[in-house]
Amino acid sequence: MVTINRNGNPFGSHRVIEPAGVLPQPSERVNNDFSSIWDNEILIRVEALNVDSASFTQIKNSVDGDEKKIGERIMEIVGQRGKMHNPITGSGGVLIGEIEAIGDKLQGTRDLAVGDKIVTLVSLSLTPLRVDEVLEVKKNVDQVLIKGQAVIFESGIYAKLPEDLSAPLALAALDVAGAPAQTARLVKPGDTVVIIGATGKSGILCSYEAKKRAGVTGRVIGTGTSDASVKQLEELNLCDDIIKLDATNALACYEAISELTDGKLADVIINNVSIPNTELGSILMCRDEGIIYFFSMATSFTKAALGAEGIGKDVNMIIGNGYTKGHAEITYSVLRESPQIMELFEKLYC
Repeated sequence: MVTINRNGNPFGSHRVIEPAGVLPQPSERVNNDFSSIWDNEILIRVEALNVDSASFTQIKNSVDGDEKKIGERIMEIVGQRGKMHNPITGSGGVLIGEIEAIGDKLQGTRDLAVGDKIVTLVSLSLTPLRVDEVLEVKKNVDQVLIKGQAVIFESGIYAKLPEDLSAPLALAALDVAGAPAQTARLVKPGDTVVIIGATGKSGILCSYEAKKRAGVTGRVIGTGTSDASVKQLEELNLCDDIIKLDATNALACYEAISELTDGKLADVIINNVSIPNTELGSILMCRDEGIIYFFSMATSFTKAALGAEGIGKDVNMIIGNGYTKGHAEITYSVLRESPQIMELFEKLYC
């Protein structure tokens, strides 16, 4: 029986160990002792982590892709910080698990019961987490199967697993749910849209939404970095144009999109890549007063802001908020509406 502590803070500051006075996400360390929970917490038996792409890539590269060492590094981070908050990238991911207990304050206020399976939709960078054992590292899909526990607070958001989607598929897709939902919000009929990193998980979902929202009068241009990924994107038939492009080469980005659009450039840029130094390429591909959505946590917003200023570009730049109202439903809809994407994701993640 889990004991209950009273009067938990809605945003989880009661779990912060240091520094005092901050919220869980920017904190250095949180309390991940789950022998008791607060009255506004949901306790989860964790089955798998879907680590943010930028974070997983950084960890994988730092240990030369060794799966055992990836697991050890994740346990080290969680052991030090009480959460999966990569100190290099600052990012986290999401988890999947089964509800073990619900705090008194939340009883009857949520459509949840003990035993339900959920995917958390708040970042692991703020989620108190304990990892008891790493069972498997799936390095090609950024997932780690574990034994452990976590809690989310009353302000935390989540999605129950639908019956028609497998757990690994839902976990993979919902980790990037903010990207296609923001794309749906930003893209208008007739827009020219560039999806940087269109060959990746979030990029594929964004390409689908961009094509849907831009309509027959719009144009979606997808970029990838390898012949194999570009070929895969071509087979999905989501983009009007697909080009192999290094997003870190700002001038090459400008020249390629300028040529494709007869110098008009793009109305909307959606940046999904998990590597640094793609800010200026994104800015140069965008028309004046256009929109750039930086979903990638590898983005330096200093480079983006000063880069735009330095080349005299008046563009609207949006930080990649992982939460958008209805983002889980939008992501589930993409999978259900597109048999090709569903089939590909099942092949990759299940």
